[in-house]
Amino acid sequence: MKIYNSLTLQKEEFVPVKEGQVSIYCCGPTVYNRFHIGNARCFVVFDTLRRYFSWLGYDVRYVQNFTDVDDKMIKRANEEGVTVAEIAERYINEYFIDAKGLNLKPATVHPRATQHMDEIIAMVQTLIDKGYAYEAEGDVYFQPSLFAEYGKLCHQPLEDLELGARIDVTDVKRHPEDFALWKAWKPGEPSWDSPWGKGRPGWHIECSAMSTALLGKTIDIHCGGQDLTFPHHENEIAQSECANGCTFARYWMHNGYINVDSRKMSKSLGNFFMVRDVAEQYGYMPIRFFLLASHYRSPVNYTGEVIEQAVAALNRIRNCRGNLAFAISSAAAGGGSAEGLQVYRQRFADALADDFNTADAIAAVFELVSEINRLLPAGGATFASQALPLLDELLEVLGFDLVEKQDDEEAQKIEELLAERAQARKERNYARADEIRNQLTEMGIVIEDTPNGAKWSRKA
Repeated sequence: MKIYNSLTLQKEEFVPVKEGQVSIYCCGPTVYNRFHIGNARCFVVFDTLRRYFSWLGYDVRYVQNFTDVDDKMIKRANEEGVTVAEIAERYINEYFIDAKGLNLKPATVHPRATQHMDEIIAMVQTLIDKGYAYEAEGDVYFQPSLFAEYGKLCHQPLEDLELGARIDVTDVKRHPEDFALWKAWKPGEPSWDSPWGKGRPGWHIECSAMSTALLGKTIDIHCGGQDLTFPHHENEIAQSECANGCTFARYWMHNGYINVDSRKMSKSLGNFFMVRDVAEQYGYMPIRFFLLASHYRSPVNYTGEVIEQAVAALNRIRNCRGNLAFAISSAAAGGGSAEGLQVYRQRFADALADDFNTADAIAAVFELVSEINRLLPAGGATFASQALPLLDELLEVLGFDLVEKQDDEEAQKIEELLAERAQARKERNYARADEIRNQLTEMGIVIEDTPNGAKWSRKA
């Protein structure tokens, strides 16, 4: 597989640190609200990357953190008169509701910054001991000017960067570009004991400490949104490599931005969409499809129209899958091998091997669907029993959950009504047969009469 490495600005052959294993650190959410479709792109893209490596046979260790202490969280907690821990717990639970809807697999570990305070404090102390950081009135600052390679991820020299981003400039800092590793306690903030007094960690040090603790000093892939390249990921590299004395991450992958109706998504423009709100109108799977239908590094434009197109595209795949399942269950007559369909599996694999091109991989799935639809009538159950596992295999890699969730009692009732309708038609009691069809329609069930019997599905 080749990966476009943001560090080198070129595609590189993926070679893991340890043969047969892949370690991935994905920057997770700051949990002060539900997540929006911009956040979701990162979560969906790299969940799919993780699935892909597992499909290739790698033992994947995937870490996605929760930042559970942060300025925004403190502000929200103070506004609501609750603790930061309560805000964190509430929105971590909300995260998992949307994550389940999007079919995101739980990470191997979902670390929280507050659960790794010992490791964070130890790394800060190491940076002080090595001379890269200093304490000033209870704060601790890292000095980028002492790391010769600072700026190598965003490909700009230190003097050209927006110095001190997200960090308040104070009189106690030696240089404007120095950033906080540890912040002294202020009234109304949570705090932990440290060698420099009570306080809390800076944003950047959390990920460095958790990644090192859970994945080791050098990891295979660090990923996140393009907006995190600077200062967050740049600072992670600096503090990690200065503390550990080795390469922090071999490959850096960043997903592109999402625009809404061709404008940057922002609250001020009123075009800011939470995943939950979009899912209530369209469902979660169309969101996942939309986020994977373009190359992960490309900017994408969100509109209601593109989500509706995603709904239609998924219905096409769902119908194909339903036809295969029905052919198997009804023992449809026919004969034929699905061996020729393996060419589409190879096209799918080739697409993902070329810098994780999910757009071309999805195209291969639709080519497979077209060929299945063409061959199924003559192939029957024999063909379907070979084609369905292949289609499901590729859908699993992409994380598209298209299997109808059945209520056993309702499904049994539907089957009984269909059996009664078939008997009524056999007895030429068409009035009763029509009554049953109408009853099923009111239940949201679509009936399709085929040579192998009645096939039913729920309205999309």
